[in-house]
Amino acid sequence: MPLTRLFVSDDLRADLQLSLNKDQARYIGRVLRLRAGDSLAVFNGNNGEFGATVASIEKNTATITLHDRVETTTESPLKVHLVQGVSRGDRMDLVVQKATELGVKRISPVLTEYGVIKLDASRVAKRRDHWRKIAESACEQSGRIRPPLIDNPMPLNSWLGAKNKDADADLILQPGAAKPLVSVTRPATKVCILIGPEGGFSDKEYGDAAVAGFVSVSLGPRILRTESAAIASIAIVQSLWGDLAQRHDGND
Repeated sequence: MPLTRLFVSDDLRADLQLSLNKDQARYIGRVLRLRAGDSLAVFNGNNGEFGATVASIEKNTATITLHDRVETTTESPLKVHLVQGVSRGDRMDLVVQKATELGVKRISPVLTEYGVIKLDASRVAKRRDHWRKIAESACEQSGRIRPPLIDNPMPLNSWLGAKNKDADADLILQPGAAKPLVSVTRPATKVCILIGPEGGFSDKEYGDAAVAGFVSVSLGPRILRTESAAIASIAIVQSLWGDLAQRHDGND
């Protein structure tokens, strides 16, 4: 049975006695059916992963004891920044989940001309917190120790205007683009991928992205749904330049 992994927000150190919150206590007790003495691992996204043991567990409370720090190699050397047009329903949730599993370092949700999702100020923080919880859960499942940074949603033109010039390759997916993604020159450390929502980008948005330095690339002859395009493009760049092409003992 795989070792249970749990994301916590506390500072971690060896020999620490840590009280879990009610939801976490219920999760490891009722869902995973852990008992006192069972082993798990905990991480907080900042100072690594630690082995731990359940010290006590009741209906709504649980205490764990941390042990030594565990060395992990689950973070990709390629820094992938996904700029994703916000889509509706479970599609955006799926993108966040799978992007996290595939090793993305940062996710910037953007609101676009053809996008069907409109967020007012009161909903922005709530959606970001929702996506962060999905990313944390995906880290627990996938073995990652650092959830991706997830930005507040903002209009695409605002994001382009404030964009940092720190990526080695800025790419925008565009059906029919002459340049295939697989032909892009290998970036040194970081790639930024811009993907539209269900309705795609407008001509003006493609133009604005080009002015900001983005190169249009395609994934092939078929037009993919937004969530499929995100998953496929991340898998391709991680296979070409990241850790999906590396040998991992026990996973061959």
